[in-house]
Amino acid sequence: MKSFIKHITLGVAVLVGVSACDVNRLPETNISDATFWRSEADLKSASNYLYTFLPVFNRDDNWSDDAFGLASNNVSDGSRLAPSTDNDNYNIPYNLIRAANNIIEKAPRAEAAGQTAIDRYVAEARFFRAWGYFLLVQKYGSVPLILKTLDDASPELYSAAAPREEIYQQIYQDLDFAASKLPTPTTLGNADYGRISNTAALAFKARVALFEGTRAKFHNYGTPNSHLTLAVAAAKAVIDSKQHDLFANYFNLFQYEGEGRQNRENIIVRQYGVSATERVSTHAYYRSTLENGNLSPTKSLADSYLMTDGLPTSKSPLYKTPVVSLDVFANRDERMGATIMKRGDAYMGTKLIFDVAPLVFNKTGFTFRKYSNVDDWVTQNSTMDRVVLRYAEVLLTYAEAKFELEGQISDADLDISVNLLRNRAKVATLSNAFVATNGLDMREELRRERRVELAQEGFRYWDLIRWKTAETELPKPVLGNYFFRDEFGTSVTVNLTPQNYILVQDVSFRKFDAERDYLWPIPINEISLNSNLKQNPKW
Repeated sequence: MKSFIKHITLGVAVLVGVSACDVNRLPETNISDATFWRSEADLKSASNYLYTFLPVFNRDDNWSDDAFGLASNNVSDGSRLAPSTDNDNYNIPYNLIRAANNIIEKAPRAEAAGQTAIDRYVAEARFFRAWGYFLLVQKYGSVPLILKTLDDASPELYSAAAPREEIYQQIYQDLDFAASKLPTPTTLGNADYGRISNTAALAFKARVALFEGTRAKFHNYGTPNSHLTLAVAAAKAVIDSKQHDLFANYFNLFQYEGEGRQNRENIIVRQYGVSATERVSTHAYYRSTLENGNLSPTKSLADSYLMTDGLPTSKSPLYKTPVVSLDVFANRDERMGATIMKRGDAYMGTKLIFDVAPLVFNKTGFTFRKYSNVDDWVTQNSTMDRVVLRYAEVLLTYAEAKFELEGQISDADLDISVNLLRNRAKVATLSNAFVATNGLDMREELRRERRVELAQEGFRYWDLIRWKTAETELPKPVLGNYFFRDEFGTSVTVNLTPQNYILVQDVSFRKFDAERDYLWPIPINEISLNSNLKQNPKW
């Protein structure tokens, strides 16, 4: 199922013969490719390189109120400065765009491959070009829009930033082309599992359109309904395709049991090594990030999980003040115990069973559980895939976009979207009558559902940005678990609130400038190289 990963380096030399030193200088590869671009195999091997840009395991949730690391995060607490360079966030997306442009331009040379094959790999390239531009516009807003390979004399090297709406229209055009030319997941089958499908293009379009539609709505600019309409249509197209459904076990989604074509929930994954003996690409996410405390859940995230009756802890008669750490998980949404470690869970090679988070590492007193695996902890060479986009997100996108577009959502639409997720989590279903009877707010419940379903998957920060709630949520103090003295012990000194919760970062160290922090700073060196680039406000 991971067979194409073995060959992912074959086309790299064709695409990366240039330095990635600055963002606008996007010349063609300096490797002669006169003998390349002749067959379908050439197109496929060139396209393989694009997959290396899919996101790896990371600590992006530390930017939000869902997680905290071993030290404060300068995005989360508002203390960062404009960088001189930013390879990860600014240059690398343009490297991807350059590689995609190269394929789009040169694939037609492979006449022997036939038009269908040419269209397919151009479609993959256009998907990844859209991916690269969304990474950029999401962070920086307006950026230069480069749609061809450049040489040293190209005037586009000094392009001004294109309007964000123009960039979004290009993204949609690329994804529409990709959706029309790429195979279905069924056609890809086991042999090509991991390659981009037509439903992947539609699902990503839904993600992009929801982001911009809600951002435009709550930041009061542009035409939000045009984007929300696209989000609803793209998400519904994925639903109607019948190519995907939910995996039965939420925890196993993020284990080896959830890998491969047999899991129809996964739409895009970052594939790692083929096996323990074929370690083409591996990671140590569990040991180096989760168990070591570089990414730990907050009280804010833990509190967002509902009781099984569908009510928050503040309203549910099922909620009891916890006496021991295991009580925190009693009568809760099953996703909580699948996402956050609890007493009795499998832990690590030197301590097989978890009891309580070690505060010297997990500063919040909580430990994330997704992707935890004792054998991977021991080997530090995991080949477990990273889920990048799954069907659950499509269902959440459909429900939220529908609500924000129409100001309401029917029970029928809830039943084909978020209630499927709640059924899996063994939580009471959501309906308009349930919301009204219990004094809830539908928008907040849809947002809560998104938060808990996608926890630890890198969405929360961007949700706060698009909803324009970062200015409210991020300046709050970071709190952790209740301090169960008999379990945590007293060997580590911790700060506590008057209510006996672990105080991880005081409110005095946290800020968010609403006039500045909804956009990221363009690296200073890029502005120096291109005088037509302008810095974002207040940076």
